[in-house]
Amino acid sequence: MSGNSGPGYASRPDHKITLSKPSQKLRVRFAGKVIAETGRAIRLQEASYPPVHYVPIADVSAEALEKTAHSTYCPFKGEASYWSLVADGKRVENAVWGYETPYDEVLPIKDHVAFYPDRVEAIEAF
Repeated sequence: MSGNSGPGYASRPDHKITLSKPSQKLRVRFAGKVIAETGRAIRLQEASYPPVHYVPIADVSAEALEKTAHSTYCPFKGEASYWSLVADGKRVENAVWGYETPYDEVLPIKDHVAFYPDRVEAIEAF
């Protein structure tokens, strides 16, 4: 660990985040195209929220991502950066997020991004 612990864990020790490797590969479709496909996703289960799959950014089509100035903060994961999706004349703002310098407790999601399910055509397991 690098000594970069999330402050949320001290104030809410009951708030659990579990990271695991899905048994299946993931594929993300946007604007009629496969923009991500990986066997290296990380499944993040946080408290009672639906699970989120983080895909290595290296497994996402670079042409489909456009970084934005938008950011949000989570006391358990850190500061999130956002990307818009762009393909075939279609653009969806802030459809993708990731933690470029996540807290130690979730360090494996560094260099990974997640997709809002309602902003892409599909997130499929195969």
